[in-house]
Amino acid sequence: MIDEAGPPTAHTRPVLVVALAWYAIMGCVIFGITILIADFVVPDHDWIADTISDLGAGRYEFIVDIGIYAFAASLVSIALLAAHVHLGGWSWSFGIIGFAVLGLIVFLVGARNEYGDNDSDGVVIHVYLVYVLGLLMAVLPWAMADGAQRISPIFGRILIGTAILWTISAPIFFFLPNSVDGIYERYLGLIAFCMVITMARLFISHTHKPR
Repeated sequence: MIDEAGPPTAHTRPVLVVALAWYAIMGCVIFGITILIADFVVPDHDWIADTISDLGAGRYEFIVDIGIYAFAASLVSIALLAAHVHLGGWSWSFGIIGFAVLGLIVFLVGARNEYGDNDSDGVVIHVYLVYVLGLLMAVLPWAMADGAQRISPIFGRILIGTAILWTISAPIFFFLPNSVDGIYERYLGLIAFCMVITMARLFISHTHKPR
C-alpha cells in the first residue's frame, strides 16, 4: 500500500531557538570581556587611540581573537535563528544570508591577522572586508525590521534606529585622527552588539508568543 501521508509539518523548536539566542548574546559579552582584558594585558596600549585591531596583533593576539571568533559565531547563530523562524519575505531571506556572510567576514578578520602589525605580505584583504562589513551593518537591520515588527513593533524600531545610527556614524571613522579612532571603533562595536542582542531578544520573545 502506498503511504499517501504528506511531508512532515515543520515546527519551531523553542529549546533550540532559546539556546542559539542566548549564545548570540553571550558571544557579544565574551567579545567585550576579551577587549577589556586585552586593554590591561597588552603593554603600552592606549584604548582611546589604539583600535581593537591593534589588540589583535602581536604576542597577546589570542585574547582578542577568542572574542572575535565568539562574536562571529553569534552572527552565525542569528542567521540560523532567522532561517529557523522565517518572519518575512525576500528582505528577511536576504538578512539570513547577510548575517551568515557577516559572521564569515568577522571570522576572516580575526584569522587573517592583517591589521595592527602593518602586515602587507601577499594579498591584503582586511580593508575590503571592513568595507563589506560596514555595508552589511547598514543594510541588515533594515532588511530584518519588517519581520521583526511581527513579533513587536519595538524590535522593528530599534533595528531601524540601529541602521540609521550606523549609517551616519560608520563613515566618520575613516576621517578621524589616530588619537581617537580607538574609542570611536568601540562605539561602533556597541552599535553592532545592539543589533545582535535585539535580534536575539526578538527570537526569545517569539518562543513566548501563544501558538
